[in-house]
Amino acid sequence: MRTTTLLVMSLVLSACLGSDFVDSVEGSWQLTDGTHDGQPVPIVESHPITLNLESGRISGTAACNGYGGEYDLSGTTFSIAEGLAVTEMACQPEEVMRSERAFLDAIANVEKVEITNEGLVLTGPETELQFEVLAPVPTAELIGTVWVLNGLVQGDAISSPAAGAAEATLELFEDGTFQGSTGCRTISGQYQVSGAEVQFTSWGAEGECSSELAEQDSRVISALEGGFRVEIEDDRMTTWVAGDEGLVYRAGN
Repeated sequence: MRTTTLLVMSLVLSACLGSDFVDSVEGSWQLTDGTHDGQPVPIVESHPITLNLESGRISGTAACNGYGGEYDLSGTTFSIAEGLAVTEMACQPEEVMRSERAFLDAIANVEKVEITNEGLVLTGPETELQFEVLAPVPTAELIGTVWVLNGLVQGDAISSPAAGAAEATLELFEDGTFQGSTGCRTISGQYQVSGAEVQFTSWGAEGECSSELAEQDSRVISALEGGFRVEIEDDRMTTWVAGDEGLVYRAGN
């Protein structure tokens, strides 16, 4: 009788940690607090740390650089398979890089995942990372709008599109494809939206640019190709790569 009772309890626990638990873990999150080896993980408000979990894939922005890889989830046991791939862009100020290093060291050490009233918690030896749900972008506005480049952001400076360039645009379609222009080359491919982040799953650029337009072309490509965080307010969309680099678009007519 006792054996039967224990078996029933085990089956109930397994069900609770089944697909419903996986669904609650998967999604887009933003770091709100963290510690590792007795030290806090610094959080820089202008350079948020994000986490996307979906179908065994982990990705996000580590304050400055993007990261990605694969993870395993078995019950509440969480592990990252073979480490994370991280881009190698340098960001300023130095506190941003300190935040990134602390987070990447911490997340490599996690072993457990938990869902609480506050959000998602990843823990490991002397490590705890707390996340809240990352509010999704308003996709009804993001998708189906022709966005026209209005400015290029670098730190506190915003520069206008290059004189003589054709209209630089970006348009995302409901079927998961996109098209646009850097002002001298056309771009196209496929995308997916995870919370407030857009990732391109395929990418292509065609055409040639004059020397006068090469810098704008390079900045647009670098600000889009690896994926970006989106902010939309009224008719303006800002795409951020690493907190201080991005593009400003206006909704076209």
